[in-house]
Amino acid sequence: MILMTVLNVIIHGCVVGSRVVMALFAIKLGASPFEIGIMIALYSVPPLCFGVYTGRITDRYGVHKPMVLGAVLCISGLLLPFLWPAVVPLYFSATVLGLSFMFYTVAIQNLTGAWGPREERAKNFSTLSIGYSTSGLLGPVLAGYAIEYAGHRTAYLAFAISALVPLVTLLAYRPLREFEVPKSAAQSANALELLRQPELRKVLINSALVVSGFDLYMFYMPIYGDSIGMSASRIGTILGVFSAATFIMRFSMPFLTVRWSARDILSVSMFCCAALFVAFPFASELWLLSALSFGVGLALGCGQPITLLMCYNRSPEGRSGEVTGIRFALNHLMHSVVPVTAGALASVFGLGPVFLINAGILAYSGHLTRTVRATQTAPSQ
Repeated sequence: MILMTVLNVIIHGCVVGSRVVMALFAIKLGASPFEIGIMIALYSVPPLCFGVYTGRITDRYGVHKPMVLGAVLCISGLLLPFLWPAVVPLYFSATVLGLSFMFYTVAIQNLTGAWGPREERAKNFSTLSIGYSTSGLLGPVLAGYAIEYAGHRTAYLAFAISALVPLVTLLAYRPLREFEVPKSAAQSANALELLRQPELRKVLINSALVVSGFDLYMFYMPIYGDSIGMSASRIGTILGVFSAATFIMRFSMPFLTVRWSARDILSVSMFCCAALFVAFPFASELWLLSALSFGVGLALGCGQPITLLMCYNRSPEGRSGEVTGIRFALNHLMHSVVPVTAGALASVFGLGPVFLINAGILAYSGHLTRTVRATQTAPSQ
């Protein structure tokens, strides 16, 4: 599982880093802010439109082929602006990279759930989530240095060369080529059938709510800091404290799930996170905002591994990839809708209500988690 996580760090880091390169390269090429916004939005179009179908592909054909396809598309999307440095290719590059991320992510999340014995599932999802945190940090940093010292086109080329490592490894690693996820004897073409299952529907909705909480913090904490006169370095420090807390929580997850159920951990975390968000509009000192952000980071840090775990554990046999695809599509829908909606509300009512709305969303998430029945076969579920 460590090898798969490392390969995912590389692919995810390339995709995340490409967003930084794309935005700055587009500015240099004379693109307008509106055009850049469309480019970034194109990363989310494939998951929204085809996430469910990608999940079905992994259920039917296994995870190896979609992961290889994802790596090939990643390299192709990164090479396109290098070979054709203009504004128009950036639109195609964003779309191809969105497809790449969709195929690779749905496949590796399905693989993570099926890899090893059931009692190690919580540990595996925690390891994968730590990888996402690592690549989310390294990708933009490496992109910035590559642009500064080598230029935008070379940054794209460097990421493309990096993505060759997962591709070659996937082609050469025999255990993964031969690995099969569980398949169902009866295949259904109707994803709505899955959403009619109450327990699965609850955990899918809960996953989207947790993503909303994460997005609202990342978007509006910097804006709030600026509105109260904080310097960029202080805002960066607060966000760094938040990121450190998510790392700590994800490293701790395998130990926590031995003692408490994943459902109880998530529920308590969301209620605590809601309480912390209520306090944000009343805080203005660096130490207090850092303390609140550390608590929020601990609470939200458990969200990704636990919602992945709960979704996988409640997937019908042979349809875990499809469930993963639905979760992926819903999360990307929230990535698109929540910041825009919150921005509109903040424009009318100010930033304070945004934190209170987030508190309400996460409190409901905590309540919804409590209503999910525990699975019967594993103590950590």
